[in-house]
Amino acid sequence: MKHSLQLKLGQHLTLTPQLQQSIRLLQLSTLELNQELEQMLQDNPLLEREDEDEAAFSPESETPAHTAEAESNSLETPQQADNADIEPSATLDDADWNDYSAAGSDDEDGDYVHGSVTGATLREHLLNQLIVSPLGTRDRTLVAALIDDLDDAGFLTQPLDDIVATLHAEIEELEPEELETALKHLQNMDPTGVGARNLSECLTLQLRALPADTPARDAAMRLTAHYLDLLAARDVGKLKKMLGIDDATLRAARMLILSMNPRPGSAFSADETHYVIPDVYVRKIKGMWIASLNADAMPKLRVNRVYADILARHRESGGSQLASQLQEARWLIKNVQQRFDTILRVSQAIVDRQKHFFEHGEVAMRPLVLREIADAVELHESTISRVTTQKYMMTPRGLYELKYFFGSHVATDNGGACSSTAIRALIKQLVAAENGKKPLSDGQLAEVLGQQGIVVARRTVAKYRESLQIPPANMRRTL
Repeated sequence: MKHSLQLKLGQHLTLTPQLQQSIRLLQLSTLELNQELEQMLQDNPLLEREDEDEAAFSPESETPAHTAEAESNSLETPQQADNADIEPSATLDDADWNDYSAAGSDDEDGDYVHGSVTGATLREHLLNQLIVSPLGTRDRTLVAALIDDLDDAGFLTQPLDDIVATLHAEIEELEPEELETALKHLQNMDPTGVGARNLSECLTLQLRALPADTPARDAAMRLTAHYLDLLAARDVGKLKKMLGIDDATLRAARMLILSMNPRPGSAFSADETHYVIPDVYVRKIKGMWIASLNADAMPKLRVNRVYADILARHRESGGSQLASQLQEARWLIKNVQQRFDTILRVSQAIVDRQKHFFEHGEVAMRPLVLREIADAVELHESTISRVTTQKYMMTPRGLYELKYFFGSHVATDNGGACSSTAIRALIKQLVAAENGKKPLSDGQLAEVLGQQGIVVARRTVAKYRESLQIPPANMRRTL
C-alpha cells in the first residue's frame, strides 16, 4: 500500500469558550447567576465586585461619581409609586370546598384560616403535651410512636396493623387494642383533628369538639362521617333524603364543615418562602410603556486593579496563569452585561406588543410566539426561549415571568385571532358572574364565547377551565 498526504478544506461551526459562557449565563435565573458569580469570584483573583464606598469617588479626583446606589434610588421611587396600583392576581374561593373529598388537599382550599406557629414543629408540639400527660410509660411510648408516623398535615397515613408489626420488636406482647387506645389519646391532643386516618375522621373529630348546642353540628357530623363524597358532588336531593333535613339545615351544615381545618398540622409546617427578584420594571412614562432593568439585580463586577497592574509590570517575566484569568474576568464582565442588554431588548419587544395587556388586563392579551420576538430583536428562537425562562417582569398589574406573555391563538369569526390567555380570563369572568344555582356548562361557555366572536370548542373550554382549577358545573352548583 502506498502512503500519501492529502489536504482537504472544510467548514465547521465551533462554539468558543466565551460564547459557551454567554449562552450559559443567559439561561440562568437571577439567583442562579449570583451563585455562579460567587463561585467565579472565589476562583479568579482578578475578578471582584465593585465596592460602593470606593466607587463613590473616582480614583483620579475627589468628586463623587455616579454610583450604583444612586442608580438604585432613582429606580425605587417609581417602583414604590407603582406598587400602590398593584392588585392581588388571585383570590380564594370557598367553592373549592369540594376538594375536601381527598385527604391532603391544598392549603388554599376552603374558608378556614391557618394559624401561625413559630419555633416548634408539630412533633415537638405534641411531644410537649405528651410529657405533661398523666399517661403511663407504656402508653407514652405508643403515643410517641404514632406521633413519629404523622405527616406534615397531621394525618396518620400508615395503617395501625403495620405500626403494630414494626413495634413488636421493641414492645413485648403488644396488642392492637393498645394502639387503638393510644390513638384515641393522640386524637385528644391539640390541634384538634390531629392523628386522623382520613379527611372524614379529621373533620368529624373537629366537629365533635364543638359545643353540643352548635347549630347543625349533628347534621354536619353525619355528613362528614358517611356522606362526604355526596356533599362534594353537591347531590342535594340525595343528601336531604338520606339525612332527613331541609335546605336550611343542609346549608348550615355545609358552612360549618367549611369552617373546619382539613390540615390541622399545617400551622406547624415550616414552609420555605421563595423570593423572586424582578429583572425588569415596566412603567408608563409620558403615555408610553417602557421597560427598564432592575439595578439591584445587576451584579457590579470589575477587574482587580492591583493584580492587573502587577501583571502589566511583569508581563515579560511570565504570569501566563494570571493573564488567562485576566482574560476570563474581562469575558465574564462583558457576558454579564450582554445578558442584561439582551433581557432588556426582549422585554421591551414584549411590552411593545402587549401594551393592551398593561392597559386593560388579561382579556386584552394578544397572541404572541417566540418567532415574532426573535425576528424583532434579530436573535434565534432558542435564545428568546432562554431569555424568557425564569426571568421576571414587575408591572403595575403584578409580577410575571416573561414566558407568561406568550400564548397560542384561537380564531375569531372575523378572521382574527385571540390569545389563549385572554380566553382564560374571559372564562374566569363568566364563571365569576354566573348564577350559582344554574352554573354554566362547558358547552354553554363555548356558546357565550362564540357570541363574542371567539370560535372555541367545548373540549378546549374544558381544558382552559381545568388549567384555571375551576371545577365543572355540577361541582360549582350552590346548595
